Amino acid sequence: MSSTKPLKDVTVLEIGHSIAAPYAGMILGELGATVVKLENPRTGDYARDWGPPFAEGAATTFHSVNRGKRGITLDLGNPEEVKKLIAFIRESVDVVLHNLKFGAIDKYGLGGAELVALKPSLVYCNLGAFGAQGPLRERPGYDPLMQAFGGIMSILGEDGRPPVRVNVSMVDLATGMWAVIGILAALNERHANGRGGVVDTSLYETALAWMTTPAAAYLASGKLPKRRGSGTAEIVPYQAFPVADGHIMVAAGNDNLFRRLAKMIGQPELAEDPRFRTNKDRVVNRAELIPLLEKVFARHKSDYWLPRLEADGIPCAPLQTLDQVVRHPQTAALSMIQKSPDGTLSLMGIPLSFDGKRPEFERKAPKLGEHNEEILHRSKSR
Repeated sequence: MSSTKPLKDVTVLEIGHSIAAPYAGMILGELGATVVKLENPRTGDYARDWGPPFAEGAATTFHSVNRGKRGITLDLGNPEEVKKLIAFIRESVDVVLHNLKFGAIDKYGLGGAELVALKPSLVYCNLGAFGAQGPLRERPGYDPLMQAFGGIMSILGEDGRPPVRVNVSMVDLATGMWAVIGILAALNERHANGRGGVVDTSLYETALAWMTTPAAAYLASGKLPKRRGSGTAEIVPYQAFPVADGHIMVAAGNDNLFRRLAKMIGQPELAEDPRFRTNKDRVVNRAELIPLLEKVFARHKSDYWLPRLEADGIPCAPLQTLDQVVRHPQTAALSMIQKSPDGTLSLMGIPLSFDGKRPEFERKAPKLGEHNEEILHRSKSR
């Protein structure tokens, strides 16, 4: 490819707040699209206040998912302002993306069916809570609610202990990615026939998608999965083990790797034990094997085990804290942490490169209404 900005000819209107839609908009912007973020002139995006920490007048959470955009404010309750917005869509916009509550945007004349009828080439993405169909479609939704309702929290943590959730907005972020996938597919189809259409995704559908493999197991067996902490139901040993100075992750994901592991720890007979010979055996006899391995690993520190595991080709990793992650040479080599053009802000880049080059950090998140004059006041009201 000749550019890290393959979407440079695409204009996106993001009517988004919080995480999911803004993250989708940010991805499209990082890929070169002109992304215009619409906010309420009185409150702005809620995420502007989700701190501390704050940087340059907004929470770092807001900056992390809104870089690369232009920002406008507009009162959707004002018909004259909506006319300006519709004029802008007709004249300039290829994609409309929103995550307002189901049906909320339709009353302003900005629903998908209406806008696509007005501009047939438009790609319109509804990023909802519970989806476009069903008895819960009008309910609001947030990431932790979906981790609970979608079953994710039922398989996290350990049996007999309080429930836990993944403490990043994994459902929000992944829904943003699904929105981008749908939008790109619709844009590709538009290249063929010139027509856009409506793309639907939602937090709940994304939560269900995260449960793809546990759901397959349950639908086949009728058995509810147990919570296994750092481990997994289908592979043993495949979990964190306590060592003398903390924990390490060990992923002996097949029988050959387990034989290597058994030999490396000085107990090659484990690999010939009928209870542990195959992965199926080890899964069935997990309760017997794991304590044996825990006893061995507890004898030494991580700097003893990790080099030996790596030398024998056994997948392993330290449990790094965030300060270790951001300073690691591998993180630096990938240039995932990028500085703003003026050097005042460092943020995580998107995990894509084109011909070895990652899209650059070119524009910080917009101030509230920063580009009203540039965008809205130059559109013709019709």
